Amino acid sequence: FVLTGILSSKFVSLSSLKIFTTHEWLPTKPTIYFHCQGANETILPDVKEKNFLYIFNGEESWQPLMELSEKKCRRCGLYEHNTFKPDDVFDEWEMCANKFVDGKYVRLKHNEFNATFVCPQCTAFGGECFLYVLRMNSGMRRQTILLVVMSIFAAAVMASGVAAVYKYWRKRKREQDQARFLKLFEEGDDLEDELALGNAIYK
Repeated sequence: FVLTGILSSKFVSLSSLKIFTTHEWLPTKPTIYFHCQGANETILPDVKEKNFLYIFNGEESWQPLMELSEKKCRRCGLYEHNTFKPDDVFDEWEMCANKFVDGKYVRLKHNEFNATFVCPQCTAFGGECFLYVLRMNSGMRRQTILLVVMSIFAAAVMASGVAAVYKYWRKRKREQDQARFLKLFEEGDDLEDELALGNAIYK
């Protein structure tokens, strides 16, 4: 049970962050922090300037930012402390393990911030996303099989139609040949009758 819990733990760290604005009215350096529901605030002590890209290696004292489970998302956000009014919110979102692609998740809020989070244990092909991909692949396989069966059926119907048309054409041709032969035979009988009549008169 303990091993299962360890394997299902996903530790998320902040890889980079750029803030595009600050909300504090006073001319002081902002205090930026990350927070998830049910957890303590994580102050980002180095983030003080806007329009500057901060790069982190994951070894900072405040890292990792949080821990995710395999199936449960967490409501998190980026905030700025205020002196005389409630803290400002850069953005709030659902942090989920299956949103990470190749262990990375980028969160961009227009005119607010751009952040990259890393989680080596997280993957977009795990949990519900993995089941979704399996369902998609299964559905695609069923569609492919159905398409092949329909193609074979259509080809069989077309072949049957061609065979029926050919058979009808041969029957019609045979009837026409027989009619032509009978007509020639009747014309031959008429010619013989005329010759016989002519000979009788001549005698």
